[in-house]
Amino acid sequence: MENVADYKEIIEVIKEEGGDAFKRCYQCGLCDTVCPWNKVIDFSMRRIVREATFGMTDIGTEDIWRCTSCGKCPQRCPRDVQQIQSVVALRRIAMQYKVFPPSAKPIRTIRSSLSSEGNPLNEPRASRGDWAEGLNVRTFEEGMELLYFPGCYPSYDPRLKKVARATVKILQAAGVEFGILGSEVNCCGESIRKTGDESLFKNLARANIKAFIDHGVKKILVSSPHCFHTFRNEYPEFMVNFEVIHVSQFLFELISDGRLKIRNELAKKITYHDPCYLGRHNGIYDEPREVLKAIPGLELVEMEESREDSLCCGGGGGRIWMETPKSERFSNLRLKQAVDVGAEELVTACPYCITNFEDSRLTMDYENVLKIKDITEMVEEAITSTEES
Repeated sequence: MENVADYKEIIEVIKEEGGDAFKRCYQCGLCDTVCPWNKVIDFSMRRIVREATFGMTDIGTEDIWRCTSCGKCPQRCPRDVQQIQSVVALRRIAMQYKVFPPSAKPIRTIRSSLSSEGNPLNEPRASRGDWAEGLNVRTFEEGMELLYFPGCYPSYDPRLKKVARATVKILQAAGVEFGILGSEVNCCGESIRKTGDESLFKNLARANIKAFIDHGVKKILVSSPHCFHTFRNEYPEFMVNFEVIHVSQFLFELISDGRLKIRNELAKKITYHDPCYLGRHNGIYDEPREVLKAIPGLELVEMEESREDSLCCGGGGGRIWMETPKSERFSNLRLKQAVDVGAEELVTACPYCITNFEDSRLTMDYENVLKIKDITEMVEEAITSTEES
C-alpha cells in the first residue's frame, strides 16, 4: 500500500472507525444480492466487510470506492452492519494516508476546488448566482417565505441551470416570496463527506450554517436530494435545525393548495426515476408522482425497478466525480428500462441523476429516442401558456 508506513496502524484505525458495525456481519450475503454493481461486474460488499473485520482491507483497492451509497444494502441487512458508514470509514483511512486508486484520483482536484471556491466544478465563487441573471431574483432577506438553495450543479452546469431557472419561474408563478444567497454559500458537503473527508465537510457545513443564521433563514428549498438529506439529517449534528423541503414536495404543496395552476395538457408517456437520496434515504416517493399526475395528458408508467427498489444512477457516494467505464454505468441500464416501458421522457428530481442520464443518452445514441427532464421542467412546461412559450 503506497505511502502507508505501518500496516498495524491501519488495522487499529479500521477498528476505531468501523466500531462494532463490521463485527455484526454474519456474512448472509443479502447486500451482494441487491447491490447494483453486480449487474455490471463481480463485486462483493460482503467481502469488504469481512476483510475489514480482521483488518485485512487493502485501502488502495478500487472496491472501497465503488459504493454509491445508494442505500439498497442497509435496507435489507438483518444485522444493521451500516455498510455505507463502514465504507466511508475505510475511505477516511485512505484519505488520511493519501492512497487513491486511479478512479478516485479526481477527488484531489475536487477537494481543492471545494476549499477555495466552495464548489466541486472549479468555478468562481463569485459567479454562483449568475444562473439567475434576468429572472429578477432577489437576495434572501429575513421574513421571506423561503431560501432557494439550488446546489452546485444547478448553479454552474449549463444543463442543470435550466432546472434552477425552471424552479424560479414556478415560484414566481405561484407568488412565493423567496431569495437566494449566491456566492455567500457553499456546496452542502454531502458528497465529499462520503469520500471520507470529514474535515472539509465540517468546514463547508459551518460556513453554510453561519450564512443561514446571519440572514435569518428558517426554511430552505432545495433542488438536490443530496442537499436535502444533508441539511435535514446531518446539519443537526451542529446543533441547528432548519426546515428543509425538496422541490418535489413543495410543488405538491403548491398544487394542492391551489397556489400553482396547471394550464397546459402535455400528451406524453413518461416514467419517473426515484433518486436514491430522495427515495430510499428519505422516503419521498408519492409527492413527485402526484405532481406528475396533476398534469393533464401525462401517462405515467413505472419501470422494472421503482420506489424502494429503484436502480441507482451511479452518482452517489462521490462517484459523480469519478470516471466510470461505459460498460459499468448503471445509468445505461436505467435508460434501457425507461425505453423498454415505452417512455418518451425519463423524469427525475436530482441533478446527479440528470447528469448521468444525459451522458448515457449520448453514449447509447438515445438522443432521438428518450428525453431527460427534471420534474420542475415538466411543471414549468405545464404552467406556461402557449403565448408565453
